[in-house]
Amino acid sequence: MKTSWFYLIILLPLFCLSCKRQPEGPFFGNGFHNGWADQNSVVIWTRLTRTPEMNRTGPKFLIPTAQEHRKLDKLANPDSIYAAQIPAGYTLDQMEGACPGMEGEVRLVCYPLRKPEERTEIDWQPVDINKNYTIQWKLSGLHPDTKYVVELEARRSGKTEVSAAVSGSFRIPPDSDSVRVINFCVVTCHDYPRRDDTLNGHKIYRSMLQPFPDFLVHTGDIEYYDKPNPFALTEELMRFKWDRIFALPYQRDFYRQVTTYFMKDDHDVLRDDAFPGMKYGTVEWERGLEIFDKEQFPSNDPPYKTIRWGKDLQIWIMEGRNFRSLNSDPDGPGKTIWGEEQKEWLFTTLKESDAAFRLIINPAPILGPDRDSKKDNYSNSIFKYEGDEIRNFLKQFDNVFICNGDRHWQYVTNIPGTTLWEFSTGAGSDSHAEGWKQSDVRPEHRFLRVKGGYLRGTVSREEDKAIIRFQHCDVDGNVVHEEQFARKLTD
Repeated sequence: MKTSWFYLIILLPLFCLSCKRQPEGPFFGNGFHNGWADQNSVVIWTRLTRTPEMNRTGPKFLIPTAQEHRKLDKLANPDSIYAAQIPAGYTLDQMEGACPGMEGEVRLVCYPLRKPEERTEIDWQPVDINKNYTIQWKLSGLHPDTKYVVELEARRSGKTEVSAAVSGSFRIPPDSDSVRVINFCVVTCHDYPRRDDTLNGHKIYRSMLQPFPDFLVHTGDIEYYDKPNPFALTEELMRFKWDRIFALPYQRDFYRQVTTYFMKDDHDVLRDDAFPGMKYGTVEWERGLEIFDKEQFPSNDPPYKTIRWGKDLQIWIMEGRNFRSLNSDPDGPGKTIWGEEQKEWLFTTLKESDAAFRLIINPAPILGPDRDSKKDNYSNSIFKYEGDEIRNFLKQFDNVFICNGDRHWQYVTNIPGTTLWEFSTGAGSDSHAEGWKQSDVRPEHRFLRVKGGYLRGTVSREEDKAIIRFQHCDVDGNVVHEEQFARKLTD
């Protein structure tokens, strides 16, 4: 008996010590994001999770037939939606890919990499359980062309012990009088089922880090609510899809260290070609906008912005869903995608800019070509009136370029006889590339490739010229096409 008590006295403290080494959460399973950076501000976003990683061992979703999907969408009954997709006896949190949220508090520290004494500290604040356990901060008073370090800590509400920590960085854009090389990337069209590295995510995120970009723009269709595994016919399923894709290691590692501008498109709001008045299952149009704009991503009001990246580059981040007319409205004056206020803002700020190169980044095509069956963007006939207005306005410039997402193939378009150029980034993986025949090369095509990848841009100076290069890359980062433009410097 004495021997048993002896071992109990020795082993009990060791057992308790072992428990302390394994915090019960919350964790940063989705890392953190930044957004909307300009010369003196940025928005930081994060989410607390119950586990440090997604669930890798759960069952896969059931896939309803097309007819069953239509019925689930129409009836909008949550019980039926879950029963048709989640195997009997399981909950959503037990499914493969799940990264459920957790209540808790977060502390933020931010400082310039080379001046750690200039620290901004925001004390412990609770995540919003009504916004998928997320929290975001807008940091102001930052210095141009400066790399900042972000350190986040998590703990349980009311506790003192830190349960998890994550760190990363972002770069604030340089001033309009700064001259240096600027590297950037533009991407579109990802979803979890079509990732090309099953364990880690989309390979482009590894490829884009070489060379390290100053910023990335994601033009939308970041996830697809209206594709299976699962069909996101409820808010809970929509959130599940965001939690899952941002728990992928490649995505999580990239976004915690690269300045990013997130845009949305139709599949990020509700469904294909979404417009006001539509629903998807139980979720209405207005709620779809709110989930993206106010909850799952860094927020900005209004949801469009122009940012100077040094003396030679200015970018315009355009919003293609919030202000649009119904796709079914007859074409003509008043039918819009951008809305009158955003359109006039673009026209005015383009004229005011003295940047050597001006880059309009839009969720969808402005020039195309696109499929004749599509009815959602400026290159489609149903938005021809406003599309022609925009294209005619842009023809006065010889230094304005368009980058677009949405289309699942890479292309370069130059309308013959004009200075209008459009660069379509292409989908984020080869398995996601579709919708156009490789043999269907049109007169306006300077390049066409029905494969996955991304667009890389570089702005630099050579002797008395400013140079911009657009390079289409495959998923491994190999350059498959390049276009270069130069402007003679006047000062």
